[in-house]
Amino acid sequence: MAGPQRLRGALALGTAMAGLLAAAGCASSQGSEHPAPGLSAAIAPPDSHSARVGVLLFDQGASRSCTASVVDSPGRDLLVTAAHCVTATDGSPVTGLSFAPGYRDGAAPLGSWTVDRVVVDHRWSANADPEYDVAFLTVDPAGGRQIEDVVGGNPLGVNRGFGLAVTVTGYPNDHEEPITCTTRTTARSATQERFDCGGFSDGTSGSPWLTEDDTVVGVIGGYQQGGDTPDVSYSVTFDNRVAALFQQATGQ
Repeated sequence: MAGPQRLRGALALGTAMAGLLAAAGCASSQGSEHPAPGLSAAIAPPDSHSARVGVLLFDQGASRSCTASVVDSPGRDLLVTAAHCVTATDGSPVTGLSFAPGYRDGAAPLGSWTVDRVVVDHRWSANADPEYDVAFLTVDPAGGRQIEDVVGGNPLGVNRGFGLAVTVTGYPNDHEEPITCTTRTTARSATQERFDCGGFSDGTSGSPWLTEDDTVVGVIGGYQQGGDTPDVSYSVTFDNRVAALFQQATGQ
């Protein structure tokens, strides 16, 4: 996709793959109109919450890309991330993806799940419309078990409004363990929201925004495909658009 935006997507994937992806690189604080935030992310502890968050991998696990997390679903096989992380420049799904929950120190202690299906809104596929920068992914069983049976899943929350206390956990490409920050959402527009916390740089697109009851109400993406500085992050507002996409992904 052409344009001046700097994206929170993939680490170096090789020239061919980097040219394919809509998520190419991103966040620099130089020249930003935003002042430095009062909060900065810390390393996330290895607990049941961070176990549901992981990295998307390419090339049979050789290259890291964005962040994704497990969503509670009837099939117990669903992830949520940003659409720009998993689609090529022509809007088609990227193939050869896998997901490693709880990734730390270059290892996948909880296993790896192959992505079977990528579901995005047709308005994203056609035009990379930032109002639809959300994707649901189904994953195949691993070792005979669905991913939600291993790590659990966060319920999807829609139409919750703004001003929510959220904890956001994700994987910058220059870290081998996840970072996390608890802050409060604010409205950027009626359909986009933001939070301010330093540290959410390349690789954190798709990071889930969780309320106090572990409901996912956003993912880093949307406006500027997540933000052009690691200090300010955006998400599509999780409303009826996202509920419809979830229904499409789960066949409900």
